[in-house]
Amino acid sequence: MKRILAAIATIVVLALPVIVSATTLTIDPDHSNVGFKVRHMMVSNVKGNFEKFTGTVDLNDKDITASKVTVSIDTASVTTNVKKRDDHLRSADFFDVAKFPTMTFVSKKVAKAGKDKLKVTGDLTLHGVTKEVVLDVEGPTLESKDPWGNIRRGVTATTKINRKDFGLLYNAVLETGGVAVGEEVTITLEIEMIKK
Repeated sequence: MKRILAAIATIVVLALPVIVSATTLTIDPDHSNVGFKVRHMMVSNVKGNFEKFTGTVDLNDKDITASKVTVSIDTASVTTNVKKRDDHLRSADFFDVAKFPTMTFVSKKVAKAGKDKLKVTGDLTLHGVTKEVVLDVEGPTLESKDPWGNIRRGVTATTKINRKDFGLLYNAVLETGGVAVGEEVTITLEIEMIKK
């Protein structure tokens, strides 16, 4: 019995550094941006962002692949700085915010992809549809203490999705050929996090 207890104690002691090395950070929305870009009229790109979002990152510096990310975005907070377009994006033609008020991303896998680069695979749920996406991530940065004593870190993440994969099917055919709104959407996240 003593040997069993000693073995368990050894396992706990060896595992402790891994457990302790995971740090929970929360996204600071005041210093972060969740943005997107989509082709318009086949001639230019329109950019927008979401003003309301929350998220946590369980960051494991000893084993970065053991880290986890969860993000929730308020779809009604979409803005492109054009009210008529923003109202259309909130309608049933696009985000249908009355029916689908949030979109979420929950990580499933974190892999190293070079110096200070990661690939974060997870489930993106948008418009009631869940699809696996891969974020190309730069960072996380080293810890930095702000003037108020908070520990901060940052990452930049990008991915591309096809909006039709998530049931956002609206479009209009142009007289010159082509469509009014592109299918491919580039998503860019500039995220600053605070250690809890």
